[in-house]
Amino acid sequence: MTRTTTEEEKTKASAGSARRALAGRLSWGLADQAASSVSNFAVGIYVARSLGVTAFGVFSLAWVTYGVVLNVSRGLATDPLMVRFSAVPEASWRRAVARCSGTALGVGLALGAASLVLGLAVGGSIGPAFACLGIVLPGLLLQDSWRFAFFAAGAGRKAFVNDIVWCVALIPALVVAAHVGGVPAFVLAWGGSAAVAAAYGCFQSGIRPRLTGARVWLREHRDLGTRYLLENVSNSGGSQLRAYGLGVIVGVGAVGVVRGAELLLGPFMAVLMGLSLVTVAEAARVLRRAPHRLGRFCLLLGGGQAVAALLWGGALLLVPDRAGELMLGDVWSSAAQLIVPVTLGVAGAGLGTGAAAGLRALGAARLSLRSQLFASACYVGGGLGGAAAGGTVGSAWGVAAATVTGSAVWWLHLRYALREHQHNPTPEARTT
Repeated sequence: MTRTTTEEEKTKASAGSARRALAGRLSWGLADQAASSVSNFAVGIYVARSLGVTAFGVFSLAWVTYGVVLNVSRGLATDPLMVRFSAVPEASWRRAVARCSGTALGVGLALGAASLVLGLAVGGSIGPAFACLGIVLPGLLLQDSWRFAFFAAGAGRKAFVNDIVWCVALIPALVVAAHVGGVPAFVLAWGGSAAVAAAYGCFQSGIRPRLTGARVWLREHRDLGTRYLLENVSNSGGSQLRAYGLGVIVGVGAVGVVRGAELLLGPFMAVLMGLSLVTVAEAARVLRRAPHRLGRFCLLLGGGQAVAALLWGGALLLVPDRAGELMLGDVWSSAAQLIVPVTLGVAGAGLGTGAAAGLRALGAARLSLRSQLFASACYVGGGLGGAAAGGTVGSAWGVAAATVTGSAVWWLHLRYALREHQHNPTPEARTT
């Protein structure tokens, strides 16, 4: 009897310790996302107030283009790292991170050069912004890779500190940019401060990115990398196509209005963009230790985000116009009309990311890619169809409907993947 009691106490203590560890990792993830959200929100608000609707639209086009490049880097470099090198021995993690960060840096250099050349060729009001984006892309992508690397190792505190360094460096950079004026100055300030944090990441980890290791990394993880690349690019590419199409159908100012409305949902947009920093690694841990709990974990994750987004959107509806104008300046009056549809869209996306984390943890890249392609097609169709029918407001409602539909498909595919895993518990990561 005593022996049984002792064993039960040990089991309870072990479970309690695991829950505390999970809470600690998630807390650092939330703290890191809060820091990232603050920097993104600050840049957007500062640019919107300093430059006005049209120039803010140009900055937003550069921003969504960065989102595409970021997702190329994540698909090829950091997504495979999170799936295959979360909670592994330190020696394996260090070798993987050296090659992974080198891959991210290589993507930044290659696509940065392309953006620089394109910007110089285009000229006009848009070209200089894209040329400056090309200059800062290597630092932006390297900084992002450190965040993923630290969370894969369960060291979320280091990722949080790295983002704080970015925030601190951003303050004087924005002051200088405001003095100089123009979209290019703000792009350089935003990306240059990220490069400071990227350099600090090398000091934090004690690892130097290995550009020469990028080829080995891409070859060893091409089964995941190729599909995650297509999945990520279809996601961010959908946003870019919608932004470009909205600019053509309605005008560049409409792009700034949509971006302004999204800034109001900034905390949740930042969480969605960087969700896999925490949740894929945690979902992978749940899968290894208690596979039968993965579905519930994903539901709590997605449902919690959706409810939080709805509550935040409801609070935004109560913001007085004077306070809104203090935040967004001239952008507020138009952006306020989009709060309801943008909130519904973010809530739908939040619900879907719970299922996406589960599919990533299962290594079900085929099903994950299929879900993302469908969701992206709905997003572009809803956004542009809505723009043609009802302008900026119509585009926002079209995106909201498309996001909720896409979320349903994510969950249907996760349900199928969980059933397959029950019959075949071998991870799908290297076979799909």
